[in-house]
Amino acid sequence: MIEEAPATRVSLLLRLRDPKDTEAWRQFVQVYASVVYGFARKRGLQDADAADLMQDVFRAVAANAGRLQYDPSRGTFRGWLYTVTRNKLYNFLTSRRRRERGSGDSDARALLEAHPAPPDGAADWDQEYERRVFAWAAERVRGEFSEQNWQAFWLTAVDNVAAREAGGRLGISTGAVYVAKSRVLARLREEIQQLQQE
Repeated sequence: MIEEAPATRVSLLLRLRDPKDTEAWRQFVQVYASVVYGFARKRGLQDADAADLMQDVFRAVAANAGRLQYDPSRGTFRGWLYTVTRNKLYNFLTSRRRRERGSGDSDARALLEAHPAPPDGAADWDQEYERRVFAWAAERVRGEFSEQNWQAFWLTAVDNVAAREAGGRLGISTGAVYVAKSRVLARLREEIQQLQQE
């Protein structure tokens, strides 16, 4: 549906240098809170631990925001944030292992083997970011469409329902479903491109 996740806006990164720019920090948290939280949950952290990790990551960003220098040759901001998150997660898991003593029973071993660590955490990170950007754009544009058009889009593009079936559920023609889907997708792409360009 969305080809490529947008880069973090340079203007937003520059605005984060000012700790009093509450709108910039609100936008930053709106996009990245669920990315960091979701990444932590996929790594096996419980809800409260994932929320604590998210706060630790944002504290690290806030502590370094005044020194943020955008240099695309050194990598992306998203890559840097992924590294910060991964390191905070590693520190959390290491400190937890020191506190907990393994029981050594076969149930504990079976649980660990049932949930191996994913081989590529960066892919999960990017996927979570793309989902959050899509959700953000969807929230912004949903009010521009009738409920019927939005449902036609959602059923076909998100829930993977065939256009004919979606039309039957909504009482509209298959062609109308395709038109609604196309219009909503175009508007979503436009909103995401605007996010990139700001």
